[in-house]
Amino acid sequence: MNFEHISVLLNECIENLNIKKNGVYIDGTMGGAGHSSEIAKALQNTGRLICIDQDENAIKAGKQRLQDFNNISFVHSNFSNIDNIYKSLDLDKTGVDGILLDLGVSSHQLDEGYRGFSYMQDAPLDMRMDIRQEFSAYTVVNTYSKDKLSKIIYEYGEERWAKRIAEFIDEERKINPIKTTFELVSIIKKAIPKGARIDGPHPAKRTFQAIRIEVNKELEILKDTINSMANILNKDGRLAIITFHSLEDRIVKNTFKELENPCICPKDFPVCVCGKTSLGKVITRKPILPSKEEIEQNHRSRSAKLRIFQKY
Repeated sequence: MNFEHISVLLNECIENLNIKKNGVYIDGTMGGAGHSSEIAKALQNTGRLICIDQDENAIKAGKQRLQDFNNISFVHSNFSNIDNIYKSLDLDKTGVDGILLDLGVSSHQLDEGYRGFSYMQDAPLDMRMDIRQEFSAYTVVNTYSKDKLSKIIYEYGEERWAKRIAEFIDEERKINPIKTTFELVSIIKKAIPKGARIDGPHPAKRTFQAIRIEVNKELEILKDTINSMANILNKDGRLAIITFHSLEDRIVKNTFKELENPCICPKDFPVCVCGKTSLGKVITRKPILPSKEEIEQNHRSRSAKLRIFQKY
């Protein structure tokens, strides 16, 4: 098994985590272990690293890649289970000095056609990051109502042709279930007028993104998870999050802002009476973006944004 993944904004992440050799760090989305490997090197076997991933292939590959380090715990789970992971690994005794989340789909998941993430390869409609769950892209495409499907494609994919795509999907599945990625791509291409397909990204990109987000509940878990992660950080601990589309980035940006300034008092109040106190500060007023050189070497990094929050 070859779980390859080019780590996005690698140097920027390591630099902004401010890694202490004896610190405790969490990579909540280990993937190909690129970020984890650099964190482990910085810890020099004196600190502790917890690597989390819901993809069992990532866990297997990560254990292989990081086998020379003796200070790593691997957890096959979703990062949204951070509170349970925190307790089960006795991290309440040490706290956490830094957490990293890379919210992108790994190159492995995209390139391995059988996973159904890619609109460029024919495969069963799947898109499950955790294959232990039964709910898949097939369920979304074939059982959701036309209106619900349209809503998801519009909101999660920011697709202007969402209603028309949902209508075409609905008509097709009345005849036969939609089983493969290429069947879905073909329907999307028919739904989007030819003139609208000339410019811009692949016509199926936004719809596939939307379905993947729905299958894996990516946005539903994000805000609560950020709050939980911020709460378990030690003083001066940092939370670094890489996003790849505007919906994720907006949630991260706004949640970081609320952590820094949680006051809900009316603006004309002379003093705060709500009692909510700041948990820390936003380090990145503007997101850190990949360099031109990185984008040239890895085109999948072009939409990446890194934001950093530091605990008081």
